[in-house]
Amino acid sequence: MGVLDDYLVDPNISLLEKTRIQAQVLVPVLRALRSELGKEKADAIVKQALRGWSKQLFAAVGDSVDGSPRRKWAAMHTAMADITEREVTVEMRRHDNEALEFDVTQCRFAEFFRALGEPEIGALLICEADFDIAAAGGGDVSLTRDQTIMQGAPSCTFRYRFAPR
Repeated sequence: MGVLDDYLVDPNISLLEKTRIQAQVLVPVLRALRSELGKEKADAIVKQALRGWSKQLFAAVGDSVDGSPRRKWAAMHTAMADITEREVTVEMRRHDNEALEFDVTQCRFAEFFRALGEPEIGALLICEADFDIAAAGGGDVSLTRDQTIMQGAPSCTFRYRFAPR
């Protein structure tokens, strides 16, 4: 059993395939809500629901990992890297005791959601999870990301900072 098995539901399917399955349900529901409630209100409801789900899920995953907050983050981050590595291209910028910095320069998740015309949903399902995983690191790990491919930028800028040990 992997640390992210609860997130993946079925570890035998890729995260991209899981995401496509989620989108088959979520996108038509979101579009129906937009038609009924208007884009702003519908998007706000879906954002609140997805962010709440993701925060709760990754907090529970973090609670299942033994060790310090930084150890919890490291286990989850490593597991996420393992399941996304074939879907993204990464350029490492820095990796030491103080920081982990890298850019994602190609992302199949972003390509999928942009082709659907729903990059906001992709950002909620995929991109925002990175912050929930960082939260498992407590005050030991922080993440800033100024841009994402999902939102139209040429790269996603991951900048993790680690508290001194």
